[in-house]
Amino acid sequence: MFSRRVDAMWESGDMHGIVLAATPIGNDGDVSERLRTQMAQADVVAAEDTRRFLNLAARIGVEIRGRVISFYEHNEAERVPGLLEAARTQHVLVVTDAGMPSVSDPGYRLVSQAAQEGIPVTVVPGPSAVLTALAISGLATDRFCFEGFLPRKVGEAESALGALKAESRTMVFFESPRRLPETLQRMAHAFGAQRQACVCRELTKIHEEVVRASLGELATRFADARGEIVVVVSGVREHAAAWDGAVAEALELERLGLRLKDAVGHVAQRNRLRKKELYDAAVAARRA
Repeated sequence: MFSRRVDAMWESGDMHGIVLAATPIGNDGDVSERLRTQMAQADVVAAEDTRRFLNLAARIGVEIRGRVISFYEHNEAERVPGLLEAARTQHVLVVTDAGMPSVSDPGYRLVSQAAQEGIPVTVVPGPSAVLTALAISGLATDRFCFEGFLPRKVGEAESALGALKAESRTMVFFESPRRLPETLQRMAHAFGAQRQACVCRELTKIHEEVVRASLGELATRFADARGEIVVVVSGVREHAAAWDGAVAEALELERLGLRLKDAVGHVAQRNRLRKKELYDAAVAARRA
């Protein structure tokens, strides 16, 4: 009931402030009725890319009556004061190219300043590449962290990954298709080639691709890539527990009568692990 009353107030013009609205990450069918209403009723629309926003509006049949201005990384600081001033008396809608504003996209500075100045801010939730990739990855979802894009400089990227080596939560990264091969190789080096991960490409689009494997395998598979990329990597505890469990299972199958080589082959295939590394670990555990 509360959200309906808020929407009604925005639509009637009795309310002013800032609305952060999530836009589709690839499929126009994910546009909500609330987003349609906000797009049609806003006095000012701050869009990461005005052309993409207007194209979206045309595709879904929404007439934009408000003023549309650009609001992206390189002009965010200079746009904030004007948007805050407008939000004191008008309905300001903030959208990005895809997903939720302020999540690895413009919006954070605006919301932070608006909160300090007592300007109302509300959210129209919707599609999120972070949560979509996390949910479909098959990795642990009870605890996770979002790391966005790694630094562009090689040394800084390696340092960032090194700092995450002991991270126990599932990690979610954004990456460009051009940098994906090198990033997967660096991840395999930093976290170990057997660490389980998932590459999500073109989520919700026609050519959606989700590949679950070890970082070593993913680094080999994605020598090149296209489209929007999200990489999900298991935390160290989950990976360590899975590896220890695989070794224990292989040794138990050997105890029950299977040759260790056959036991390892069975367990490795089911858990997407490299046979040789699992075999060596099982031999080492047997000798311990």
